[in-house]
Amino acid sequence: MANKIFIKTFGCQMNQYDSNRIFDTVKKIGFSKTSNQSDADCYLINTCHIRDKAKEKVYHEVGRVKKIFRDKKKPILVVAGCVAQAENEEMLKREPYIDIVVGPQSYHQINSLISKYRKGRKEFTEFETKYKFDYLDKIKNTSSNVSSFLTIQEGCDKFCSFCVVPYTRGPEYSRPFEKIISEAQDLVKSGAKEIILLGQNVNAYSFKDKSKVYRLSDLINKLEKFTEIKRIRYTTSHPRDMTDDLIECYSYSKKLQPFVHLPIQSGSDKVLKLMNRGHKVEKYFEIYKKLKKINSKIEFSSDFIIGHPGETEDDFKDTLSFLSKIKFINSYSFIFSPRPGTPASNLDLIDYEVAKERLIKVQKILFRYQLEHNESFLEKKIEVLVENKMKKNQMYFGRNEYLNGVIFDGDEKFVGKTLKIKIDKVNQNNLFGKIDSNSDMRAA
Repeated sequence: MANKIFIKTFGCQMNQYDSNRIFDTVKKIGFSKTSNQSDADCYLINTCHIRDKAKEKVYHEVGRVKKIFRDKKKPILVVAGCVAQAENEEMLKREPYIDIVVGPQSYHQINSLISKYRKGRKEFTEFETKYKFDYLDKIKNTSSNVSSFLTIQEGCDKFCSFCVVPYTRGPEYSRPFEKIISEAQDLVKSGAKEIILLGQNVNAYSFKDKSKVYRLSDLINKLEKFTEIKRIRYTTSHPRDMTDDLIECYSYSKKLQPFVHLPIQSGSDKVLKLMNRGHKVEKYFEIYKKLKKINSKIEFSSDFIIGHPGETEDDFKDTLSFLSKIKFINSYSFIFSPRPGTPASNLDLIDYEVAKERLIKVQKILFRYQLEHNESFLEKKIEVLVENKMKKNQMYFGRNEYLNGVIFDGDEKFVGKTLKIKIDKVNQNNLFGKIDSNSDMRAA
């Protein structure tokens, strides 16, 4: 009987992609996936180091696993991801219940690590980005999602003062162009209608093959030719890598969606310098103006860190002023939280209550813009790519071109198709509607 693996994934889209590829790997040694935690022979926690108290959340999850298997045979417990890379063998010392610790650049070794564990050896791994993708490129990506993630780039060379990614994901690495296209073909064969290109700095993608240097724009142009692919997205971008060739894609591409997630983190040049972001607010505005001039339909989302060490009241007012100039339709905002090993972790924190009050003010503005954007769709017919049936009810879920979630009453036959949905209700997070009776239900 096949062994069963349960995979719990925290964090970003790249972690979701990684979890899918881990499963593709362990299938080769006889594992099948289970959604029932208590049935697992192997329990894998894929961790994220971006959010606050990430390490403690991992140990809390390990405690949950202990309770689940208190009266049952213990599963092989694997801790993967960025927390695993940051903590490595310290995790094995602190929590003996953990059996394997594997960083995000070493998933190609997971079958070997499981085999070694069965022989009585506990291990952790180091960075080996290139070798990981060399190995994974030989294994078909079996994701069957209508909207599928595809990692094209990993790691970061920017070294923002607050960010742990360069230490957990390593330096920037761009996958070979043809390997990415080959994986996209596999995803299309499995039913993908939308491809979301992923990277810590996805628009820093740069792969040289002989005399040709391939950029993100080249990938978009190649995927544009796939008749089965109806939508193309990418995330996450850095303003320093928003090149003219990528911006120009929005003037002619029929499949690149008019939604740009471009984190700025602060509206203050002084704070951006403290963050080591390498750009100024005016540079961000230039990118915004170029894109809006090329395609007026384009909308933006962003990320904001509030209360970074050194942020004064005047700096915060600069951020509020910045928000009044660009009405972001969806953004993520958090109070600064120090990450061990990063330069900003050694700086003096500003008062938490002050930071909290500032965050509330920022979120009030961001949430208002988000709701206003959603309300703009009321009584309108919009194009929705149907992704799946929702687990908690009989409704169906899809997204419009701006990544808004759309919920409606449908049928299994609609999954993977593009429908016209008339919106009759909205909230801050989602749109709700009914299938337009004149919708041609085109296959997406």
